[in-house]
Amino acid sequence: MRFALVCALAVVGAVACSSKKQPPVATHSPLADSADQVMYGARFNLTDKGLQRAQLQADTAYFFEDNTRIELENVHTTFFTATGAKNAVLTSDRGRFNSRTNNMVARKNVVVVTEDGRRLTTPELIYNQQTNQISSDSPFVMTEPNRRLEGVGFRSDPDMKNIQILKGASGMARGISTQVAPAASSSPTR
Repeated sequence: MRFALVCALAVVGAVACSSKKQPPVATHSPLADSADQVMYGARFNLTDKGLQRAQLQADTAYFFEDNTRIELENVHTTFFTATGAKNAVLTSDRGRFNSRTNNMVARKNVVVVTEDGRRLTTPELIYNQQTNQISSDSPFVMTEPNRRLEGVGFRSDPDMKNIQILKGASGMARGISTQVAPAASSSPTR
């Protein structure tokens, strides 16, 4: 009886020792294998004639093509007015920054939130530093108190006070559904 008990405990002990969980393995981006350089906690100031237009941050930056093309992960961009006040924040899962033009493309789960509460979501967005303009040819939704706009493609300033919807525009204002003509401009009333 004692022998059977010892054997049973030995079997249980052997099973317990062999079923150890392996430690988690960090995901590896394939970009790291071909990048010229990899930077963690990257931060770039986007300026125009000495005026800071935006501050671009990313968890990871992969540099290519003599450091002119930078692929980004977990993007966080803060936009500023001409007086230096923060006016909007963009977040996205991925991005690309061109250091020659200082332009950025944000991709995957792009969200822009202004200081006064407007929120824009789209799968892809382009920021043109020279014109200080955000744009997209992808579907988007912009929400704010008492109003919702959606369409395919837009052009706007980063704080979305002057937005031009390129096509398929529709929206709701205070519960009234509207259809807007293509290339219509929208400017909130203050």
